[in-house]
Amino acid sequence: MRKVMTYPGHFRAIAVLGLPLIGGHLAQYAIGLTDTVMLGWYGVKALASVTLASSYFFVLFLFGAGFGWAVMPMVATAAAEEDETSIRRSTRMGLWLSLIYATIMMPLLWWSYPVLIALKQEPEVAEIASQYLRVAGWGLFPALLVMVLKSYLAALERTQVVLWITVIAAIVNGTTNYALIFGNWGAPELGVTGAAIASLLTQGVSLAAVVIYAVWVMPEHSLFQRFWRPDSEMFFSVLKLGVPIGLTNLAEVSLFATSAVMMGWLGQVPLAAHGIALNLTSATFMLHLGLSNVATIRAGNALGRQDRAHLEKGAIAVTIMSLIMSVLTIILFLTCAEQLISLFMEADDPLRPQILLIGAGLLAMAALFQLVDGAQVIALGLLRGLQDARVPMVMAALSYWAVGIPASYYFGFVLGMDGIGVWLGLVLGLACAAVLLMARFWFRSVQDVRYAPA
Repeated sequence: MRKVMTYPGHFRAIAVLGLPLIGGHLAQYAIGLTDTVMLGWYGVKALASVTLASSYFFVLFLFGAGFGWAVMPMVATAAAEEDETSIRRSTRMGLWLSLIYATIMMPLLWWSYPVLIALKQEPEVAEIASQYLRVAGWGLFPALLVMVLKSYLAALERTQVVLWITVIAAIVNGTTNYALIFGNWGAPELGVTGAAIASLLTQGVSLAAVVIYAVWVMPEHSLFQRFWRPDSEMFFSVLKLGVPIGLTNLAEVSLFATSAVMMGWLGQVPLAAHGIALNLTSATFMLHLGLSNVATIRAGNALGRQDRAHLEKGAIAVTIMSLIMSVLTIILFLTCAEQLISLFMEADDPLRPQILLIGAGLLAMAALFQLVDGAQVIALGLLRGLQDARVPMVMAALSYWAVGIPASYYFGFVLGMDGIGVWLGLVLGLACAAVLLMARFWFRSVQDVRYAPA
């Protein structure tokens, strides 16, 4: 007889699987945070330039990451079905697609300056950003491969190693940044270029670590044996799931990247404040993203076993945990805004008062979208676990592009609310996505999973 898991059992299982994933995402976030903090110490112009460059890079990265995200539910479902051949095939084709995509995207990273100018960014900021991307852009190759392999390991519930590999990468990034941005420990002072080199080195170390682990600890999957051999059936299966996931990622990250462009229209100080506020909200988002990954894995397992009762209870449990985290971060943003923003600046920076004023207002808006941001990413995780990606892609695109971006422009520039208005548009776009995606999961996708026999 199949044992029915209780809600406390679901909470425990989600915590055991999810805490290392949350830690891994926070360590990954620490890599970007280190860049922001150290460049903020180096100068506001450097911070504004890398904020812009990072937004540009992640637009391209997160679309390609769709192939890694596709591997996670496919491996989780195959593992529930005890189909090790499909585990190997889906992971390998995810790696193939990532390499192909990175090769196609490299020209956009190498020649980014005219694109940034076309987006009406200040020429000096665009020039520094393009210099950063000419170096850091090569990191797209290892970053996407790491995404696929981390998804493979997480789907097999090897979440501890995902955490530790990312922690090692964060340490490498921090020490290399400290040496190369400021010229410490006898290294040359390279500023923004130093940050780019540190980013590229960090991605390379991450890839080496995750490949060594996969080959050494899990040789039964033979991921890289005859890696060159094509597998057209699985290639198109991963492509079919990965493209809509990638487009959903692109729609969401483009919402935030477009907000960075709009903040750039307001000047260097608002853009720098935006970068700080976005980094802080990204930290709290990592909590929800880790839970979203758990939702994907456990929904994929439930799909493989055709266990709808397990799926429904697990979905309720992970949503409640996300809501609790949202409430805690709302309290933090509303009560400690100045202290949080001050972490990113020198005490004697002449622009500090202006950045504090703007940043505090942006964090107040960020508190508004904590609930809806968490809800929409949890819904996406559940839907991806059921390999339902095309309709959610349309829902997300409409929410972010037809609601979020026009609302940001309208409130920010037509009504003259400046940065607060731009962020209010983000709130509306995320709220729309949360409602539509949750409705899709509960009223449509979950109905296709059968109840497992007792």
